[in-house]
Amino acid sequence: MEFDETSLRSGEQPRGGDQTTRQRVARSILVNGASTAVALAERLDLTPAAVRRHLDQLVEEGAVESREARTATRGRGRPARAFVLTERGREGFDQQYDDLAVQALRFLSETGGDDAVREFAERRVGFIEERFGVVEAAHPELSPAQVLARVLSEEGYAAAVRDVPVGEQLCQQHCPVSHVAHEFPQLCEAETAAIGRVLDRHVQRLATIAHGDGVCTTCIPAAPDGVRGHTPSGSTPAPQGKEIV
Repeated sequence: MEFDETSLRSGEQPRGGDQTTRQRVARSILVNGASTAVALAERLDLTPAAVRRHLDQLVEEGAVESREARTATRGRGRPARAFVLTERGREGFDQQYDDLAVQALRFLSETGGDDAVREFAERRVGFIEERFGVVEAAHPELSPAQVLARVLSEEGYAAAVRDVPVGEQLCQQHCPVSHVAHEFPQLCEAETAAIGRVLDRHVQRLATIAHGDGVCTTCIPAAPDGVRGHTPSGSTPAPQGKEIV
């Protein structure tokens, strides 16, 4: 049974129990990132054997690829495999921008130049600063980075935060504009700048889906002396890290 990309885009349920379950497996990888068959089975309340059957089909269709799991314990037997979505697999999920958006931005670039494209990109990510304060007020138990992850997830970015030795990492498992951002990096640059402003940090992009990485990763350094908060409206934004491509 083929990977039904049309059904995934439209939100319709594909025919057949196998296809519906396969869609759940693919979406779980999209939201949670690289996953082993065992982890998927626990997450979806399926048997590992059933999950592996669907993963084999997704791999055959080119929607998923496997790699050695980073946490795999080397010893007897085969090392654990983690599964990630390929570019084709991501295309099976909703994309807010398609060929028409690329054409529109090309026209904007030709008629208005880079400044026009940059202004559009900045307006597009305006939701980050508009929603950040609202979500932070509603969820005081969340750290600023976790607030940001929630704001982004509400816009389809499947974002999460993890601790690292130097602070935190913002991981976005999905990018609704990755195809457009591949040609117009101003979209990524504006997003990174907005992240830095709301967190009041010198953030740095380490990887982006738009440039072929499996996940968009942003390094957020620890706040000095444990200070919590973000740049108030009208204050000077923090300097931004260079986009790594």
